[in-house]
Amino acid sequence: MQQKEGKVAFSACIFDLDGTLLDTLFDLANSMNAALESLGFEPHSVDEYRYIIGDGMPTAAQRMLPQSAHDKKTIAACVKAIKQAYSEKWAENTKPYSGIAELLRELTKRRMPIAILSNKPDDFTQLIVKTLLADFKFDTVQGVSETVAKKPDPAGALAIAKRLNVKPTKILYVGDTNTDMQTAKAAGMYAVGALWGFRDAEELLASGADILINKPADLLKLIG
Repeated sequence: MQQKEGKVAFSACIFDLDGTLLDTLFDLANSMNAALESLGFEPHSVDEYRYIIGDGMPTAAQRMLPQSAHDKKTIAACVKAIKQAYSEKWAENTKPYSGIAELLRELTKRRMPIAILSNKPDDFTQLIVKTLLADFKFDTVQGVSETVAKKPDPAGALAIAKRLNVKPTKILYVGDTNTDMQTAKAAGMYAVGALWGFRDAEELLASGADILINKPADLLKLIG
């Protein structure tokens, strides 16, 4: 566990979903490759998707398409194809990371409010959480919608803080990408970088992580 500053008392946790609570990489990669192939484009390797996903489907579509296909019509068609493929494939391989269930049980036992903020569309976010994390009660689960801007816009995180009635400085924000760290810093929250996710330590630290944790149980060291 690598930390920049001393321990503070925290009162709530906000988690990213993909790459933080759930390992969604294979199902996202398979869905996005199916979308590419349906449009006549070459697929990418699973590892390449570690850097394609994380900023919402429209951005992912732009990253996965060749530069020559970045017109609005093709991007929109790609997003539509991704959503269709993902609606069929999202549960094939996706599961919680090792140690996540134990962490969530312990946080619940300690009566710490927990929430999810994802850049996945809200309908997918709600479905996946209700299906794969049904054993746990989250105070708020929020994906991208017409009323909630995608991260790193801090509005979603700040709205959750208000709903929980917890000051942003008292919230641990846990995520695995630069977007998550930027969101946490913009919202005035404590940025916790999850090293078991899609990105590496260098990216997380460069994006403002206050601490890096190697496994889910390490989060408990921050709250006593």
